[in-house]
Amino acid sequence: MNTRHCLIALALSASPLHAADMTDKAFQEIADRVFQPVIREYDIPGLAVGVTINGSEFYYTRGEASRETKAPVTSDTIFELGSVSKIFNVTLAAVAEQRGLLSLDQPVSTYLPELKGSAFDKITLVNLATHTSGGLPLQVPDSATDDSELMTYLKSWKPAYKAGTMRSYSNVSIGLLGRIAGERLGGTYRQAAEGQLFPALGLKSTFIAVPPDAMDRYAFGYGKANKPIRVGPGVLDDEAYGIKTTARDMVHLLDANLKPDALAPEFRAAIEKTHTGYFDTAYYTQDMVWEQYAWPVALKQLLDGNSAKMSLESQPVKKRTKPLAPQTAMLMNKTGSTNGFGAYVVLVPKLHIGLTVLANRNYPNTVRAEAGLKLVQALESYAAQ
Repeated sequence: MNTRHCLIALALSASPLHAADMTDKAFQEIADRVFQPVIREYDIPGLAVGVTINGSEFYYTRGEASRETKAPVTSDTIFELGSVSKIFNVTLAAVAEQRGLLSLDQPVSTYLPELKGSAFDKITLVNLATHTSGGLPLQVPDSATDDSELMTYLKSWKPAYKAGTMRSYSNVSIGLLGRIAGERLGGTYRQAAEGQLFPALGLKSTFIAVPPDAMDRYAFGYGKANKPIRVGPGVLDDEAYGIKTTARDMVHLLDANLKPDALAPEFRAAIEKTHTGYFDTAYYTQDMVWEQYAWPVALKQLLDGNSAKMSLESQPVKKRTKPLAPQTAMLMNKTGSTNGFGAYVVLVPKLHIGLTVLANRNYPNTVRAEAGLKLVQALESYAAQ
């Protein structure tokens, strides 16, 4: 029996209990069954799993934040989120819209005048938020080493597809959205995220630039060479993949997504906006960064949706005639990676479950998705529906 089948069997073997019976001991046993095979197979140095279920928090931590210092992973260890950072980006853009500072339906060149007369006259901010801008590259080209060179590149860039017809996953796309949102909010993206968004969401250990007094909690990542690494600087890095945070803060963020009524009205409306579906792919509905599957979801469908093909190759989409309002019977997910870290987040509103998995190893997205689904399924009997 291979690791994947073993993982499924072990997760499903957890004894079914009711919501009132949930204990930390039960959670530890279930999480151990699901994640120990993954930790072993992919040599993951350290892992932090956080779950919110019916408003209660549970954490499962294993391994080391640094193999050199042997510092243990805790729920307050800081990990790099990679592209999970993008859910903050679109939330900030939606906040700016709530304040009347931008419209997501307007063309990009409305807010970046240097791009007027280019392809961005016909590409909207929603296209940026849903990776449907017409084929922007995954990464910022090597030739663009600063903002000026980036704008020169974008001014002459020619889309391969009509906006809204293909999904091409792109750090450039979402990076531009964050750049615009930060400017409309009166500064840089980093200033708007750290100064406005994170405090409003009650996040106390979430950063773009980890401050000196938190560096002792910042894990090292490990790549193929098994040397300690952290993400380096780059154009649009803050906006596309630059956030570092803890399992505890991510659980609070997921709680806010499950129960936005506790937030100030503009932040509640912004979160709901990010849960709106705009395009359908072969496997899921594309929200603003979030990827939405009808619940319950088949494992194969979830794995296909999280495959390398979806992130590395352009895929056809169908624009919804009317955007899909936020749903409850769905699973929303997002993966993220840097060279030394791998992250995964899941929301299942119907079950009142949110899940985050943070690791200081970049391991396959499909493995994260499978483990996440099996944990949610094993916890389903605890959930109040």
